[in-house]
Amino acid sequence: MKNVILALLVILTFASCQKSKEVSKIVGNDWLLGKWENKSDNGNLLETWKKLNDSVFIGESYYIREKDTLHSEKMELQQKGENLIYISTIKGQNNDQAITFKRNIEIEKQLVFENPKQDYPRKIVYKPIAKDRLFIEVSGIQQDKPSSVRYSMKKTE
Repeated sequence: MKNVILALLVILTFASCQKSKEVSKIVGNDWLLGKWENKSDNGNLLETWKKLNDSVFIGESYYIREKDTLHSEKMELQQKGENLIYISTIKGQNNDQAITFKRNIEIEKQLVFENPKQDYPRKIVYKPIAKDRLFIEVSGIQQDKPSSVRYSMKKTE
């Protein structure tokens, strides 16, 4: 009986340590949380990230020119087991179905998500530049040619 109780305690302790490891992968990226903006003569790009819980961040992105919303995207950053997953749903693309990207863990101090099955985007990079500055790059293949968009964002809240 003592052996059974001891075995259960070991399993529970191991399971709680595993959960702690999983959470740390998303929690260490709190720098992404907040409201971000890129203003230009062509329009404004707005992106907001909020912490839903210890394993999920949710985000929204809009590109607005004058009073027209030209781009609308819902995003999620999820801890799934050992993986950090970026989920994107863009209105009017991919039949409004979500596309999933897996974090490339070999690249530190930035979030790099990839989905080699996608044409565009195939890769999404979030790189903190300063406490209130963020660099984003979206790249892939468009019309059989490599294509990428890069922009910096300033934190507004």
